[in-house]
Amino acid sequence: MLGTTKIHVNLIVVAFLAAAFLPICASENHPAAPTISVLDISGHELDLTSYRGKVVVLNFWVTWCEPCRAEIPELVELQTRYRDRGLAVIGIAVEDDLTSVQAACKQLNINYPVALGDKKLSAVFGGVGFPTTFVIGRDGRIYSKHPGATNLRFLEDEVAQLLATSDTAQLTNFRPAGKSEPVELPTPAELNLEVPGVDISQLNATQLADFKILLEKEQCNCGCHRTLLQCLKEDSACHRARKLGREELEKFRKTDTLRSQNQIH
Repeated sequence: MLGTTKIHVNLIVVAFLAAAFLPICASENHPAAPTISVLDISGHELDLTSYRGKVVVLNFWVTWCEPCRAEIPELVELQTRYRDRGLAVIGIAVEDDLTSVQAACKQLNINYPVALGDKKLSAVFGGVGFPTTFVIGRDGRIYSKHPGATNLRFLEDEVAQLLATSDTAQLTNFRPAGKSEPVELPTPAELNLEVPGVDISQLNATQLADFKILLEKEQCNCGCHRTLLQCLKEDSACHRARKLGREELEKFRKTDTLRSQNQIH
């Protein structure tokens, strides 16, 4: 039923595409796109791996975001201009309802597939604000991440570079255009509900409880006026929270190790 559209995200192989489909040497600058499978607003499955061999512009947006709506006509134009050359634009409407998204797609004359997403899906891509656009090459790697509304000229420049490759080999001389952020994807261990964005897999139950208390006492330095733990849980797009959370984990583990050694002696 479309009214209760389910989001299917493959978290087992979420950080990278299957090794059989990738070059042996992975690039830190161009990580493999997460393996996701979602339902579009028409109820059809949208599997990102099926787009391998094409250049993909993946746009995260919400219907109430004016910058999101303002850039969509340019994405429509990009799709029209380069579809026959191997481009696929895909929209992911996050934390939105089906009726609103369908109405927006009709109003904006969107000519590419749009799916519904949730915070879990955006977390898989390292957390996103709105809008955020990823450009993925024929090889299934993410070549750029553009936070905020993106100028068509910048996207067109990157798309043209990636379309110029005739196969699925990695493009080593890719040049990002405009405001492009480094792509930082979470590891599977960082995709947890307790402390999102931080690998807590090595902590036992007691250590985890103590670590969470510590994060509740710390303030995030992003200006949100929330505790660090609250920001990690509520804002998957906050890079500062994840960085600070990882730093706090490292300090916590060192302190815990010293405490254990002192107890032994």
